[in-house]
Amino acid sequence: MWRRLSDQWGFGQFALTGMLAPFLFGAWAAAIAVAPSLTAKALLAAPAVLVPLTWWTVHQPGRWLAAFFAAALLLPPLPIPIGDSGPHPCLIFAALGLFAGILWMGKWRIPASGVGAALVTLLGLLLASVALAAVNSGAEVAAGSLARVALFGISVYVFFYAAYGPGKADTSEAPSGSRQTTKDDRLSYLYYAAVGSALFACVDFYFQFPAPAGYGPQFVWLDSGVFRRAQGFFYEASTLGNFCAFFLVMIAVAFSRPRAESSVPRKALLAGGAVFFAALVLSYSRSSLINLLVASAVLVWLNRRRVRWARIVPILAVSVAAAAYLTWQVFPTFAEVYWMRLSNTAQFFFSATEGVFSGRLASWRTLVDWISLHPWQALIGIGYKTLPYTDYLGGAVIADNMYLSLLVETGIAGLAALLWLNVAILRAAARAARAVDPRTSFCGTWMLCFWAGQMVQMLSADLLTYWRLLPIYFWILALAVRS
Repeated sequence: MWRRLSDQWGFGQFALTGMLAPFLFGAWAAAIAVAPSLTAKALLAAPAVLVPLTWWTVHQPGRWLAAFFAAALLLPPLPIPIGDSGPHPCLIFAALGLFAGILWMGKWRIPASGVGAALVTLLGLLLASVALAAVNSGAEVAAGSLARVALFGISVYVFFYAAYGPGKADTSEAPSGSRQTTKDDRLSYLYYAAVGSALFACVDFYFQFPAPAGYGPQFVWLDSGVFRRAQGFFYEASTLGNFCAFFLVMIAVAFSRPRAESSVPRKALLAGGAVFFAALVLSYSRSSLINLLVASAVLVWLNRRRVRWARIVPILAVSVAAAAYLTWQVFPTFAEVYWMRLSNTAQFFFSATEGVFSGRLASWRTLVDWISLHPWQALIGIGYKTLPYTDYLGGAVIADNMYLSLLVETGIAGLAALLWLNVAILRAAARAARAVDPRTSFCGTWMLCFWAGQMVQMLSADLLTYWRLLPIYFWILALAVRS
């Protein structure tokens, strides 16, 4: 009897659900149809996109990373007046990544040493400095400081997730001790997405599309007019330059190794190299070019006995020359001005240093003078990323120097943590570069060369603020250091 009643109750529940579901969907569709504005319609329809997207993203541990990288490279910020450039769509996938980390909690294995310890220490010091930002500059500036610490935290999370968390298992490893490489499709997908982003930057510069609100006002004055420097989907031109340098280093590393160890065909590397070089030139960034030169020097040193440079150097030289010629053909006036800028930098480096550094020396002088007058306060800092927004030093200051800005904003401890992180990355990357596994060795060499250039570029750029690029850099580092 009880079983018959239970069966009848179950059937009744099923029938009721079957009748209720169409009614609810119909009511939902009607609500969307009668919504008074397009914004309200979009908000009501959002679950139809977000629910399937969430399920697909967290179904496998590594999917949110792929979606996050694609969105970071190929989508612009949303036209919403929040922050400097508006919220970016990739933050949705960052939130889904946090949920995925909780969902796959059993796969975390975190060591308490190495790069991870340096990252956690730096993140902790940045977070602690938010309290100083509130005391010295007020709640609004402190809220901005906290937001930028959170954005840097995304990169830290990506590293741990891919190196020691659920993302570690989401890969096809080569057999232990084998010299046979298993090509990583994720590296090729990342490369092609990056090429698409750099290509858009070139097209954007040529047509001078209207920049979304909040983008950095960086221009080049030519005889034919005033042109916005190439920025692509990024907030400023120097971010694009740093991004191009990163993938140009990848291409150089790929050509220094056997063809079978590259996830991308050589022809695609050459074509992409031309696009990245053109975008780097159009970004008008000199510090990114120095980054690339330092990375190339490190690569040559690493392979000084193994690679036949007599064969590789002509190929790379011809590729660079072809890319430079193509850039000159499409943007002749700009290419000429960029070359003059580089030659003037070398010629007037000592006689007109202030002009060569584009006014940075005045900002550095202001910060050094403040440190000399307030040595005790410089020990603890004034709050991370407050210099461009606070009046605490008598006015906003754009440091354009990662070491000096961290010293003022987070004190001696923050600067020491950054130096520790740099050394830890170089050591871990150098160790990975000597690994037997081809992919580990490739990623280790890539990061060792690039981060050496990155350390030099930090002298003229606040690279920790490139929050859409750092997760990609730290993901490659994670591929190198995990065992």
